[in-house]
Amino acid sequence: MAKQLTPHSRVEQAKARNDAILAAALVEFVANGFAATRIDDVAKRAGVAKGTVFHHFTDKERLFESMARAVLQPWVDRIDQLVPAPDMLIRSVIEAFLTPLVEEIATPRGDVLRLFISEGMRFPRLADFYHGEILSKLFGRLRPLLRIAAARGELCNPGIAELPQLIGAPIVVGVLWHGLFQRIEPLDHSALLKVQLDCLFVGKDRG
Repeated sequence: MAKQLTPHSRVEQAKARNDAILAAALVEFVANGFAATRIDDVAKRAGVAKGTVFHHFTDKERLFESMARAVLQPWVDRIDQLVPAPDMLIRSVIEAFLTPLVEEIATPRGDVLRLFISEGMRFPRLADFYHGEILSKLFGRLRPLLRIAAARGELCNPGIAELPQLIGAPIVVGVLWHGLFQRIEPLDHSALLKVQLDCLFVGKDRG
């Protein structure tokens, strides 16, 4: 006689299937891109039926969004840490936030960012998702910090306070470079970040 599953066991099984589908989706999307990825291949890699994938995710876009959210959530969680102590330089706060991100450019998180960049123009819903889930939250934290830095005289140009995109530029450049040229001409992503911040913030001796 088959053993009956408890409600707790059913929840655990559903979560395990969900996690397996997301892990398989990450591999397939990174290997093939959004357009060419097939739900059949995701299901096969996850060891589930195609209908099971659609039971958890209504369409391929929802699957991509859920996969991206799961992979990038640690980065999103770090945004809440962008809070300076009263006597702390804004550059130090931003550098502490960005350094771990730069160090993960060669990980699946970097792969997911490359997917958003490469696929976002053809699939605007993906770009909307990335902006809403990550960029808007990040910029919402960065703008007040940069305005504080401008008021303190910490910025090389006060106009930087209205362009938080400049803060994230080393991440974007690093992600693109790693995907296209790292095997040809390796880039030191940490050095890129430091030089960019040197260009945006005045030196401590001038602050």
